[in-house]
Amino acid sequence: MAEHGFRNRAAPAGALLALLALLALLAALGPTPAGAAPPNAGTTGTTGTTATTGPGKDAASRFVPGPCPSTPEPIEALATARCGFLEVPENRARAGGRKIRLAVAVIPAISAKPAGDPVVFMSGGPGGETFDDIPFLVSSGLNRDRELIVMAQRGNLYDKPDLACPELDRFYARSVGLPSYAPQTQRLMLDAVERCRDRLTSDGTDLSAYNSTENAADFADLRTALGIRQWNVYGHSYGSNLAMTYLRLHPQGIRAVALDSIAPPQYVSLPFAWAGAREGLDNLYKACAAEPRCKSRYPDLARTLNEQVRKLQAHPLTLNVRPPQGGEPVKVVLDGGALVNLLIAKAIPLKDVPAAIDELGRGNPERFARARAAGSVQAVGQTAHGLTNSVVCGEWVPDHSASDVLKAGREAFPDWPDPVLAQAPQLAFQEQVCRVWNVPDRTAAMRVAPVSTVPTLFLNGTFDMKTGASWAEKTARTLPRSTTVRIPGIGHWVVPQSPCAQKVLASFLARPAAPDTGCVAGLGWEPFTITPK
Repeated sequence: MAEHGFRNRAAPAGALLALLALLALLAALGPTPAGAAPPNAGTTGTTGTTATTGPGKDAASRFVPGPCPSTPEPIEALATARCGFLEVPENRARAGGRKIRLAVAVIPAISAKPAGDPVVFMSGGPGGETFDDIPFLVSSGLNRDRELIVMAQRGNLYDKPDLACPELDRFYARSVGLPSYAPQTQRLMLDAVERCRDRLTSDGTDLSAYNSTENAADFADLRTALGIRQWNVYGHSYGSNLAMTYLRLHPQGIRAVALDSIAPPQYVSLPFAWAGAREGLDNLYKACAAEPRCKSRYPDLARTLNEQVRKLQAHPLTLNVRPPQGGEPVKVVLDGGALVNLLIAKAIPLKDVPAAIDELGRGNPERFARARAAGSVQAVGQTAHGLTNSVVCGEWVPDHSASDVLKAGREAFPDWPDPVLAQAPQLAFQEQVCRVWNVPDRTAAMRVAPVSTVPTLFLNGTFDMKTGASWAEKTARTLPRSTTVRIPGIGHWVVPQSPCAQKVLASFLARPAAPDTGCVAGLGWEPFTITPK
């Protein structure tokens, strides 16, 4: 992925290794049989009629059946899915404005007698491609006992409009050969951002309308348009942020909410990113220290990493490295900023992190260099950077200064140099980017905790360096019917990586008030890789 946002592809171990290169929709969608509302509760998807929603009569939304998209790689679940578009106002506050179309897929349940309340999925990012998450959701059992509904958030791939920024994809591919935070790198990024913004706005796109409030209203409209009386919500990473916004603004029809790798809207900001990095890395250090072979082989892991961050920032390495995906060697620059971002992005499998840090300290940067080279191969046009920038610049950046970011970095990692700490991990140059992107400050509307008695499940991985697991306990304070679960040794996006988390989620969907969390007791983590001295 681009070094941007909280999204991260995660999969069961075998699939994750196969996809390490960096790391969907839509034919005649009818009403959900058992979950359909009575005739006076809303319109069904098959009719294509309009469900009126939002602040005024002009804010009308409707579902339009259509074909499933043609994805780059075939997605088996789409062969039997019912697909189409949700047509909604681009900006619900502007009467008579243009409509946009959001791609939708309803994937049938495996069970012959599915539950009447489907699961709707909210993906991470913001701006990550949603439909390539479907195989992970299906393999995790999300459609075992109930229908699974997937909708691309506004601006995503397969939507109309699609807020992709090929300009930024090409920059990210090039940036592996540039110092992370050098003025030249900043200029190239800002140029790509400006060219993308100019292209999108010249087509009439209202970038201010691509935000979490409108995203949440889209999902509320989808439930009504499909005639669904009640459903369950599952969101991961930014999707958890969106799910909480949805719960706060549109609580009607929500039976239960599952939040994976929590990014609470009342807390998420650039300084927040440093706290998550510190927590996840500390938990990894503690796990190594608790594992006798790891402790013996890598006794000074924290000290070694601190030294390497300082050393590489002062004296970056420039190497020619063959990407893991294959192809010709590419130039990569490995400096302190790149090292930190690779760790937090989980570009190296977590079980290999101690070995990789140790090897780096012994003069062998191969693992980190190859992970950096992987970024030279970008899927151009698949990520909706336009949505990313509109959410980040409207909701995460405005209420904290550059000095706040540096202060949070120093508190989290006092041994690291200021040039590394001055940029939030995976969110470089955001103050400058947001001046170019120029969307309204929406932090006051977003920094609000949801207060609800809807049953809520928090699933977090202890090695998550993007969204620290402890944020779940803080967030749960206003959600009294919540259950908090930590899965040891797992990074970002827990459910696809943990059979136990899948069991807990299935139990929660069956009995939201009393999920079975018994499998968590005694869980360990995958043993760390031990290399010879």
